Amino acid sequence: MSTALITGATAGIGHEYAVQLAARGDDLVLVARDAARLEEVAADLRRTHQVEVEVLVADLVDREQLALVEARLADRDRPVDLLVNNAGFGLKQRFLDNSADDETAMLEVLVTAVLRLSHAALGAMAERGHGGIINVSSVAAFLPRGSYSAAKAWVNSFSEWAHMEYKPRGVQVMALCPGFTKTEFHERMEVTRGEGFMWLDVDFLVRTSLADFAKGRAYSIPGMQYKAIRVLTTAIPNRVLRLTQSMGRR
Repeated sequence: MSTALITGATAGIGHEYAVQLAARGDDLVLVARDAARLEEVAADLRRTHQVEVEVLVADLVDREQLALVEARLADRDRPVDLLVNNAGFGLKQRFLDNSADDETAMLEVLVTAVLRLSHAALGAMAERGHGGIINVSSVAAFLPRGSYSAAKAWVNSFSEWAHMEYKPRGVQVMALCPGFTKTEFHERMEVTRGEGFMWLDVDFLVRTSLADFAKGRAYSIPGMQYKAIRVLTTAIPNRVLRLTQSMGRR
């Protein structure tokens, strides 16, 4: 029986990971800030899939609360086989229109939490000789779109390095790079969620990422449209790509 720990597990991509992993029989450790919603999601998954579901209430911006999740990942007596670093948020305004505190809080979740939780998980997994990490990044990592893109570029670079470094020790690390996805993410940013071929269904996104992870890939970029964008970013100058800044912020 495998156990997966998922951050940001009550909504969007994180919730879909919880559903699909529970459906295949994995026990879960769900991490989020909203205790009531966590318990509601956990109860539904237990009832529907007959798996064990543990909840950890934690705000990953708070180092003391983050440390609780690190300790759970490092617990040798209750091993976690898969870590999904999914928690995150974006800021609607451009860099100078946000406060430095807001920008720092975003960095704490997108970068610091990923680093610290990966450090805790990798130590235990490498010692056991098996395990895996999926870091939810973004196609924005390949585009010059401010601090969010910069943070996700760090996630990509870190994940690719960890993939090469720890694969010989039995640990699989992969970066998932979603494009626009039909979740609550944009609603929380107070921007309009779109429709059309550029918008991915979250079940397809997670299902594809799990298939890519099983194949041992360093990156998962679901959707042919986003695979094409990735290729184009290698050929188009950054000064042109910078024109994409306003996409997804209206």
